[in-house]
Amino acid sequence: MHRLETHVDPNSPSYKAFYAHNKGLAAELAETLRKAREDRPQRAWDRLAEQDKLPVRERLDLLLDRGAPFLELMSLAANRHYDGEAPQALLVTGIGVVSGREVMVIANDSSLKGGAWYPITTRKIVRALQIALENKLPVVHMLDSGGANLHLQDEIYAWAGKIFQQQCHLSAAGIPQLAVVFGYCTAGAAYTPTLCDQTIMVRERGAIFLAGPPLVKAATGEENTTEELGGADMHTSVSGVADYAVDSEAEALSLARDIVGVWARREKADSDRRAPEPPFHDPDQLYGIIPDDVKKQFEMREVIARVVDGSLFHEFKPRYGDTMVCGWAFIWGFKVGILGNNGVIYSEAANKATTFMQLCDRDGIPLLFLHNVTGFMVGREYERRGITKDGAKMLMTQANVTVPKLSVLCHASQGAGNYAMAGRTWDPRLVYAWPNSRSSIMGPEQAADVLTQVRVAGLRRRGEDPSPDEISTIKTEVTAYFEQTYHSYYLTSDLRDDGLIDPVDTRNTLGMSLSAVLNAPIVRTPGGVLRI
Repeated sequence: MHRLETHVDPNSPSYKAFYAHNKGLAAELAETLRKAREDRPQRAWDRLAEQDKLPVRERLDLLLDRGAPFLELMSLAANRHYDGEAPQALLVTGIGVVSGREVMVIANDSSLKGGAWYPITTRKIVRALQIALENKLPVVHMLDSGGANLHLQDEIYAWAGKIFQQQCHLSAAGIPQLAVVFGYCTAGAAYTPTLCDQTIMVRERGAIFLAGPPLVKAATGEENTTEELGGADMHTSVSGVADYAVDSEAEALSLARDIVGVWARREKADSDRRAPEPPFHDPDQLYGIIPDDVKKQFEMREVIARVVDGSLFHEFKPRYGDTMVCGWAFIWGFKVGILGNNGVIYSEAANKATTFMQLCDRDGIPLLFLHNVTGFMVGREYERRGITKDGAKMLMTQANVTVPKLSVLCHASQGAGNYAMAGRTWDPRLVYAWPNSRSSIMGPEQAADVLTQVRVAGLRRRGEDPSPDEISTIKTEVTAYFEQTYHSYYLTSDLRDDGLIDPVDTRNTLGMSLSAVLNAPIVRTPGGVLRI
């Protein structure tokens, strides 16, 4: 491998302008994350204290190995939904280390709305369980929720069922699950702890039942206390629904660490790992490399040089299909095959990517996609040369490789280019986005032009002749809609990625991700590699 050269000039006006812009976006992201995690009315903290409950972050501190990294996922889920009343979808999810073992943690945040489930909450749980299943990660459920928000039940119901199905699949795959019950698990939510291999309950606070005392009395006339109906002592000594009863949350989490510590360990997949080293080029310079407008291009090799070990990179076909950069590198000592866009995808770029993915799939090397793409090239010349056919080859190959795929939206990620680069719907193991990134079917300007033409044509077919001002209003409305829905904060709120990340954190995020995905074995694809 050779060290990538850099052509970045930190003294240039454009670098300084880009640096200030992206540094501002990073600061905004940090503050947004802080608010989502910490901003609560004082009465919310007081209520937890009155209930003798710890905030969810303090519970995590007691569960996770001290000093070990925690890869929090979907941190801004629901932040642009429900008028902001469900920050992080009232749920913390992430990959952490417990007793030396990488696990998926799913923890209710009961500081607001009693930790009630919103539609995005259920989708977030399903996504976390999917990640655990694909990557063979044990799951620790930290349960403390008031149940479904019944005002939104029509959007919650089906996804809630998917949670329990995923738990069944995890069990069938031999992946351990542990439940720690800090609060009520009522109705359907009672199945989460009972579908786990082991369950810990906190006395006087944790409860599991299909119907609570008021509903049981209304339905049958029978009167019960919470402890009689579904408390820790009853379930650990009579029903057998739970396995351990403890007196405090601290005791519960200490016991949880002990249980995880005795689970059987999996060997990491063969990843040809070597000693990691930091990038030779300063990752802080990423702020000055990324333009302040998604319509402006940049050199993806400059990004790669600030993410990979030693800034070392072995490029594949460096003189062919130059709008697609392909090559091998190491991140945190893990070997990875990288595909990065330098703009629109032409036939040559698609064909190069296709062959490169086949090579990595044959050799069991995980793939990393770095997005900066507006789609595939269009026009008569390119259609005659078979751009659709060549794009289909890239899509077919990417969809069917068996090695883990990771994606980072670094700038634009639009149209079929997003699909070809393993966007969310193409099942990368994990996908992240930078705050400057934008993703949609097409850019707002192009969409506004197309939809304005369609609406104006419709008006004219009805005999109306819109004035220039009316046409301008239509275009402004369409542009505003697209500007909102392709924005990184809206997309991450709707779980179109697994989290917004600061560009300078990309390397560590990918390192933790590679470590996690290699808990699952890599099944190598038989067959030859086509020189396309």
